[in-house]
Amino acid sequence: MDMLTSKKVLVVGGSSGIGLAAAKALANIGANVLIASRNAQRLSEAAAQVGHMAQTAVLDTTNDAEVEAFLRDAGQFDHVVISAAQTPGGPSRKLELSDAYAAMNSKFWGAYRVARAVNIASGGSLTFVSGFLSVRPSPNAVLQGAINAALEALSRGLALELAPVRVNTVSPGLVATPLWNKLGTEARQKMYDSAEASLPARRIGQPEDIANAIVYLVTTPYATGSTVLVDGGGAIA
Repeated sequence: MDMLTSKKVLVVGGSSGIGLAAAKALANIGANVLIASRNAQRLSEAAAQVGHMAQTAVLDTTNDAEVEAFLRDAGQFDHVVISAAQTPGGPSRKLELSDAYAAMNSKFWGAYRVARAVNIASGGSLTFVSGFLSVRPSPNAVLQGAINAALEALSRGLALELAPVRVNTVSPGLVATPLWNKLGTEARQKMYDSAEASLPARRIGQPEDIANAIVYLVTTPYATGSTVLVDGGGAIA
């Protein structure tokens, strides 16, 4: 069933990983998808993968004026998904403050900029992507946990402010996305194997797992103010 037939959906950060999987899943159930990201080449490749005549737009969510101008001209959306982020990590006393500011600007303030400027139809939805570090802190990723927690709190507040627009968050655990390619094949596989052995689900996440949760929140009219963990049991392990 095409649950989102003719619905206009914006996926910010839809050129790779979780955002791309979400764009595919939403397009497959009828949505007219617009993918926004910073890299024009990756956008073109993503649109080809999504199919369904997906459209693209180059957008830097760290740029106030650019976000406001883009969303002013784009008109109204039925649903919006925000998955864009670049968050350099490390222990707080070793992470350069400039990198910490950049991480907050990208993942939190980037989402905030879009949320405050976007026009969403009454009864539509806004979905953020956070991460399970918000509830399961790591000594090597303190800032990421704080940013994810801030996003989840923002979501709950906006669910009240923007009602009847529904606002929710999906909180993934470790997911096999291109984000980890920088580790190199051997180091990446070692990390995946270690995670699989320790997680109750005995597997690591795939982008499609998170996309399933996004589709659930987008298409469930009674879901708002929710944070959905999809982490293989990472928060309880």
